[in-house]
Order: sequence, then C-alpha cells, then structure tokens
Amino acid sequence: MSLDRGEIVLRPIGRVRSDFKVKESVPHRGRGLDIKAVVEILPELGPAAGEIRPGDQIWVLTWLHQASRDVLKVHPRGDLSRPLTGVFSTRSPARPNPIGLHLVEVIEVSGDRITVRGLEVLDGTPILDIKPYRLEMDS
Repeated sequence: MSLDRGEIVLRPIGRVRSDFKVKESVPHRGRGLDIKAVVEILPELGPAAGEIRPGDQIWVLTWLHQASRDVLKVHPRGDLSRPLTGVFSTRSPARPNPIGLHLVEVIEVSGDRITVRGLEVLDGTPILDIKPYRLEMDS
C-alpha cells in the first residue's frame, strides 16, 4: 500500500502576536503559566469567530514556522538524559509537519483580535485553525 504524496495547501487564517521574538525565549511548559498573546484573525474571517467569548477554552492550531522539519527523533524536552524518542511520541515542535496544538483560555474578544492565556509561540506564528474545546469530546 502506498501513500498519496499529493500536495496539501493550507492558508493561514491569521497570526499570533506575542512577546516572544526569538525561538530561544519561548518557554517549553507554557500551560499553567500566565502567558498572554493575541490571536489576530484576517479581517475577512472575523465572522467565523463571532461566538467566541471570554472564559471559553479554544484549540489554536499553528504552523511552527521556525521548527526543523527533518528531525525524526529527539530527547524529550531537550533533556539529554532521556532516550531519543520518535517525534510522533513527543510534543516537540521539530517534526515533518510542524503543527502546533494549543489549548488556551479566551480573555478578551475585540473584533478580529482574541486575547488568550497559555499560547506560548513566537510573534508572527501563522494560525491554521481555531476549534472550540468541548469537555465531552476532548477529555
């Protein structure tokens, strides 16, 4: 059985605005930290986020544009004392398709800007999609 290696075309729906300007400044354990960022949606896509409210939890899918795409094994969390592990068994940003999956809390919604807590990515990171967190589906 062979895989179709056809091209998939994704277009960013927006960008992240954050305080992290260089890759080395991004924390590896952002969940639970009081890190704030803004999800800027393209103006023409603003209506797609019309029902998002403060207090909601949402999944933000990002394209980790500065991650390596040719890495297949890593030491989890960069800890050299841990054995090399296949990237599909880790949360490493280095992977064949560097898609980031982030569960964040919505703090404020203003037009096409959604301020969130817990999004630890570089300023300018492309956003691929936003999905609602649903306890009955995601726990």
